[in-house]
Amino acid sequence: MSNATLIHTRQQLLERVLICILTTVPCFVCLFINCALLFTLRSKPLFRDTSRYILLYNLLFADTALLVQNHLMYILAVCRITLTYPVCGVLTMLANLTTAICFLTLAVMSLERYVAVCYPLRHTTIITIRNTEVAIIVVWAFSALSILTRVTLLLNLQFEKLQSLQMKYFCGKESILLDPMLDLYDTSITYCLFGSTGVAVSCSYIGVIIAARSASTDKASARKAANTLLLHLVQLGLSFFSTIRNPILIAISQVLEGITLLYMQIFFYVYFNIFPRCLTSLIYGIRDQTIRPLFVYNLCCQCRGSLSVTL
Repeated sequence: MSNATLIHTRQQLLERVLICILTTVPCFVCLFINCALLFTLRSKPLFRDTSRYILLYNLLFADTALLVQNHLMYILAVCRITLTYPVCGVLTMLANLTTAICFLTLAVMSLERYVAVCYPLRHTTIITIRNTEVAIIVVWAFSALSILTRVTLLLNLQFEKLQSLQMKYFCGKESILLDPMLDLYDTSITYCLFGSTGVAVSCSYIGVIIAARSASTDKASARKAANTLLLHLVQLGLSFFSTIRNPILIAISQVLEGITLLYMQIFFYVYFNIFPRCLTSLIYGIRDQTIRPLFVYNLCCQCRGSLSVTL
């Protein structure tokens, strides 16, 4: 092996190690924060028996699962580890499932906040535990149905024409969408989910803002709900950009190169793939006065004397 080849190999190895460190550390931090809030939401009957927190748990569970799955695929790609088409298909479909659940749960949570502010007297009769459970079942059922459709289209591919089931490139959504029909369906359902969720959150936000001007509305509650919905819009936007991150990077690679492009890739991944998955915990764990004491207590690993929590 020549010196130039050896230097190039070492440089590639250092780049991979750098990428793994710079992305895995924030991923583990977000996972720790999410797990602390998940534990918090199951630690008290108040959280387990309140519709708002049940929906929050469902969203946070999907966020955490998507974070783990995305980072696994990212590390495999960085390490140049290729998978077989069936294994990559399973990982990709799981990512699509949790992404759909995140989008739809955000929409349901936004509507719940709208009802709480605009119809406070009917909130307890509309947003019941039973209705919340039905909404979650519908969210999961619709998400699973979209995945079954994807699987059906994927199985229609003529895999026997492939020389091998072993993939030549790293596992990703683009590498598994071999059929134009599947690619069209995937794009359509993604835009449809984003659009419908965006409309639900935006309409809820506008409704809460209008209700806040009414004399009969609790101003503080309406303002807090509006800020929460606004943060949900930011979260939705970041999540959507994560689905189009690769085309953006391809366009940027035509202009940038070398270490600058590498840092840009890391920034995009952390900001659009990792950070949105942690934003739910930050929105509710810090801003919700009921959750915050116990959440901080669990975040500190229940250090003795750190907090005295009673709920």
